[in-house]
Amino acid sequence: MSRQYTYVQAAEKEILEMKASGKTNREIAEQFGFKDKYVVKGRIKRCNRRIRKMEAGILPRCRGRPAKGYIPTEQEKDNEIQRLKMENELLRDFLRLAGRR
Repeated sequence: MSRQYTYVQAAEKEILEMKASGKTNREIAEQFGFKDKYVVKGRIKRCNRRIRKMEAGILPRCRGRPAKGYIPTEQEKDNEIQRLKMENELLRDFLRLAGRR
């Protein structure tokens, strides 16, 4: 069974503001009624990772099965083609080094 982060995601902006104002993870968790401080720590970590990737120009990819009727954009198609080309090149180099080809 997957975890449900909907409530934590909804409070993400407030969590980041409280953390910036100097509150501890435990205080934030108690205020929102989370299980422990590690929920807050994990949310801040995921948010910071997402922000760093977006600043580096890496677009977040949706995970899981796409919705019915989903049509990928040209940019998504180009990104997928580029990723597959890089993967093929990596595998080709590995096989060459391993002496299989």
